[in-house]
Amino acid sequence: MSAFRFCHRLQVRFRDCDPLGHVNNSVYLTYVEQAHLAYWTELGGGSFSVLQPGLILARAECDYVRPATPGEWLDVWVGTTRIGRTSFTMECEILGADGQLVARTRTVQVMYDYAAAKPVPVPALFRAKMEEYEGRTLGQEA
Repeated sequence: MSAFRFCHRLQVRFRDCDPLGHVNNSVYLTYVEQAHLAYWTELGGGSFSVLQPGLILARAECDYVRPATPGEWLDVWVGTTRIGRTSFTMECEILGADGQLVARTRTVQVMYDYAAAKPVPVPALFRAKMEEYEGRTLGQEA
């Protein structure tokens, strides 16, 4: 069990694996991306319109703990851990069906106006929804 509130469950597909028979390292970020979208959809009440005007991924870290294999069910636990002026940090814990940690990630997303090609402040509504969902004030990033 994770300390995070939101969980997205997925099954490892054969195509996710490399010739060594385990999930390729780059695929974990796809799992995280899927879980983030599900999280934002939950915050938006079935829509991810809370992401307006848009966002970009600025940083991604992944600590690999144990390999995942084809057919295995994974629980991707997601939480927003910090909110800054234009960015926010999310963390994930990917657990196997046995509850054992598979990988841990941290990503930084930047709210971004694609038309103006520049970062913009995190919208107050988005901040409020994340803090309400997480049950706490998330504070400013340094």
